[in-house]
Amino acid sequence: MPKIFTESVNATIAPSQPASTSSASMPKDTATLFNPAKLTATPVQSSTAGVQPYHHKANHNQNRSIAQSADVTSSAKASSPVTAAPKIGFVSLGCPKALVDSERIITELSRDGYQVASDYDGADLVVVNTCGFIESAVQESLDAIGEAISKNGKVIVTGCLGKEADKIRAMHPAVLAVTGAHAYDEVIRAVALHVPKPDRSLDASYDPKIDLINEAGIKLTPSHYAYLKISEGCNHRCTFCIIPSLRGDLVSRPIDSVMNEALALKNAGVKELLIISQDTSAYGLDLKYKTSFWNGMPLKSKFYDLCQALNDLGIWVRLHYVYPYPHVDKVVELMGEKKLLPYLDIPFQHASHRILKAMKRPAHSENTLARIHAWREICPDIVIRSTFVVGFPGETEEDFQCLLDWLVEARLDRVGAFTYSEVEGAVANDLPNHVPEDIKQERYERLMTLQQDISAQKLQEKIGRTMMVLVDEIDFDEGVAICRSYADAPEIDGHVYVDDITAAVKVGQFLTVTIDDASEYDLFASYQA
Repeated sequence: MPKIFTESVNATIAPSQPASTSSASMPKDTATLFNPAKLTATPVQSSTAGVQPYHHKANHNQNRSIAQSADVTSSAKASSPVTAAPKIGFVSLGCPKALVDSERIITELSRDGYQVASDYDGADLVVVNTCGFIESAVQESLDAIGEAISKNGKVIVTGCLGKEADKIRAMHPAVLAVTGAHAYDEVIRAVALHVPKPDRSLDASYDPKIDLINEAGIKLTPSHYAYLKISEGCNHRCTFCIIPSLRGDLVSRPIDSVMNEALALKNAGVKELLIISQDTSAYGLDLKYKTSFWNGMPLKSKFYDLCQALNDLGIWVRLHYVYPYPHVDKVVELMGEKKLLPYLDIPFQHASHRILKAMKRPAHSENTLARIHAWREICPDIVIRSTFVVGFPGETEEDFQCLLDWLVEARLDRVGAFTYSEVEGAVANDLPNHVPEDIKQERYERLMTLQQDISAQKLQEKIGRTMMVLVDEIDFDEGVAICRSYADAPEIDGHVYVDDITAAVKVGQFLTVTIDDASEYDLFASYQA
């Protein structure tokens, strides 16, 4: 099976259910998880072993297996008659942007009367939403397609890898159709071609409430948080990235459409919105910041205006994939005024001027350091996460040391890194002086060891503080709530482990806790009801 995450998956149209917790969902390398006094520093695992350290993932993958995708709807019944609606299996791979694409396709299929299958055997057809960002993701996607074909036989492929239709068909000639990323209508038509839409008058298991799915749609995340995609594509041409060729140039959603979905998600019980796109701070540029009306008020399709409007919803709003343009400073002011979660996910990628230029990145390191210091003056509690590429073609030891020195100065809260790997179609493949794999790996481990120390120091500073946290899961056997603070995005950042909880504590609930201890990436807290 493709790699999946062991999180609770519920539709936002259904009430939240307590999430059971297995040992697989616990952070790696924390054998004495609930006794932090016994925790010892864990060496960074080698990615050559196929495992990335848990709390500093470079890629915010949100993979979903066919079984997890099925959890979004409860309309299917074990006793459904032979005339029950056809069932479509769904495997979703890749980043949150791809997950949102999967959510939209499942929503539209559900509106058409299809059910979501929980396994390959029970599916009339399987849709595989692929990722093509890096070569390991390409291989994972090809493997997932092969598994679906071998276990079901009727497969439609969509997503980023769909641009490589010839490659997919050469390896898997049995696929029924191949579409590209965010090709919702094409997928729906392909499904209907091979599995005709159900006749609801003949379906005794049809649930008429499915017609009431609101603009929030069906979500593949736990019911208390959701990803909100505000735009597609990217106008940058970074030499290591092929996203523009997969998803095109920037195309922003009108602000009234974004706000309608955001309000629908809040009304469905979502407590946290994670704002995503390829370039969040460029939102509205392609629309020339067009004004729309929402709730009777004029709003510009502009990053700052969107942040203001989202804040007015009164729920957590977390910003991902933000480029450090000058106008981001005004958004940090909102954070300083407690109007947004003080959290920025900014992919700096490197610090060496020479490497940034080779990458064709839009920022330089001394400017970003000054900006970070200024942001902390405006909002002392701000948390900054970033990702970095190690071993980019031409990277010298001097370039890498520049990156390490930059990290010491920047003291970022959360850092992910990955070693450079060639991606078919990327300009950087043709650059000279590629770095040997063993040196890439050695540099990766040095960087993560340094950042581990920085993270540990910063978390130690939080001991004794009172914080608000959001409950993601509950380990009933241990009596521990697995939570996140404002500093923690799901899947890629740390956790706050809260003991002494009562039976009244539920998933999706906010708790006020006191931080008692800290490890390299996690906090440990107590709760007084």
